Parts: sequence; C-alpha cells; structure tokens
Amino acid sequence: QVQLVESGGAQVQPGGSLRLSCLASGTIFSMTIMAWYRQAPGKKRELVAGHINRSNIVYADSVKGRFTISRENARNTVDLQMNSLQPEDTAVYYCHAKYGTREYWGQGTQVTVSS
Repeated sequence: QVQLVESGGAQVQPGGSLRLSCLASGTIFSMTIMAWYRQAPGKKRELVAGHINRSNIVYADSVKGRFTISRENARNTVDLQMNSLQPEDTAVYYCHAKYGTREYWGQGTQVTVSS
C-alpha cells in the first residue's frame, strides 16, 4: 500500500509561482505512472502532467511551457513547479500513482490564483 501526501498549495497572485510536492510513503521506483491531476469547482478531474513509464513526460496543453514535473525515485517524491500562474489554474491538485491495476491518490492540495 502506498500513501501519497501533497503539500505546497497556497493562494498566489496571477503571474506568480508555486511548487507542489508529493511524498510517497513507499517506494515509487516501480510505479509506471506518477502524475499530477487537478479539479476545479464544477469541472472534471484532468491530467496536468505525468511521468509515464519512467521516461516519457506529458503535459496538458494548457500548462505546457509553464509547469514542470520532476520525479526523484531516491526521495520518493514527485514535484510540480508551476510558473506564470493564471486564475484558470485555480483547482485542487492531486498526486496520482499507478502500478499495474493498482492506483493511488493523495488527498489533494488547494491552489488559488487571484489578485
């Protein structure tokens, strides 16, 4: 069983930056997918960025060039650096891990972008 704990969410002004961190209770080395999702009020949960099969990285079109996902197996962490934040980035951000048919989710961390 793997537990994921997110941190780093906050309120920030448009144009600002935040770094989210996801700490796993167990090793993430074997996880085929480590990703960040987000869910805004009234909207479906959507993929923001993901490390797929340990080598491929994917980003949602809306965050390309602004967000960077980084995975550190030795520390069992997956971080999301978010720059040039906009109000439309406001959402609860969730860490996600998958290995085979097993999936794990964190409890989420709130990011609010407003002036």
